[in-house]
Amino acid sequence: MTYRIALHTLNLSFAPPSVEALASHLERAAQSASAAGARLILFPEYAIEACLAFKPAGLPPTGEMAFLADCGVRLVEAAKHLPAAHGVSILLGSMPVGNGRGGFTNTAILLTPDGRDIRQDKLCLTPGEQDEDSWRLTPGTTLVPFELDGLKMVILICLDIEMPALSCLLAHQQPDLVLVPSMTERLAGYHRVYGCAKARAVELMTCVAVCGVIGAAKGTTQNLTNWSGASLFVPCEAELGHDGVAVSVAPVGGDDGADIQVIADVPVQTVRALRGGDAEVWPGAWSADHISVAPAS
Repeated sequence: MTYRIALHTLNLSFAPPSVEALASHLERAAQSASAAGARLILFPEYAIEACLAFKPAGLPPTGEMAFLADCGVRLVEAAKHLPAAHGVSILLGSMPVGNGRGGFTNTAILLTPDGRDIRQDKLCLTPGEQDEDSWRLTPGTTLVPFELDGLKMVILICLDIEMPALSCLLAHQQPDLVLVPSMTERLAGYHRVYGCAKARAVELMTCVAVCGVIGAAKGTTQNLTNWSGASLFVPCEAELGHDGVAVSVAPVGGDDGADIQVIADVPVQTVRALRGGDAEVWPGAWSADHISVAPAS
């Protein structure tokens, strides 16, 4: 059993004139993914930033979260029929969502053909996401595993995949697929996210799919460059080709203005068998609870 997905690295520079234009852009990508046999398409973190191309004149950075949150509400409304129409689940990337207390979370939203709206807040925020003078956000507090198409999945947004403590929480959930929408300004950030994503695939004995935004949104004040690629990481086992990389597209800065879509087959059955006892050395959901740290000598 394999599960086909599409990783869509979105170029923010295409500058949609409206939320509806962004929704149409995402729909075309979803149609392409569905035509290739994908059951799910992953868009990146802050894909909604493309909407800064039509932000109000004079909008300060401190007002961008409220503006993008409004755009996000409209985007979800415009896109909610697309999964059923095209037979593909759509992870719209992430966007600011009002927390009901005057603030915003950075929240990934997955729409499914059966009508579900699955949400995962970002749990560990970057310094820029905590800056009082720009994108002040509130971290989430709950990790939300879910079932989709017979697979157990979870979403970890960008920096969250770099947190081993979250991996320890996930280990006993035994996810089949971890989805990682990301945004990385520099190549260093790309390598942090993708390197840690590969590590999570090894330690959790699972598959991890990652893609990010590239280019820069017209009207951006925070992210003047974005570098990313697209990858599906798997455990480093002989049955899966040894190196832990099922699919990978090298990072680019998006200077050509084009999106990148990659189709990948998640080897669900093989990884479940490995996790069930066929792996070469995997110790399972290993905990360091019985380990003490000796005083430095």
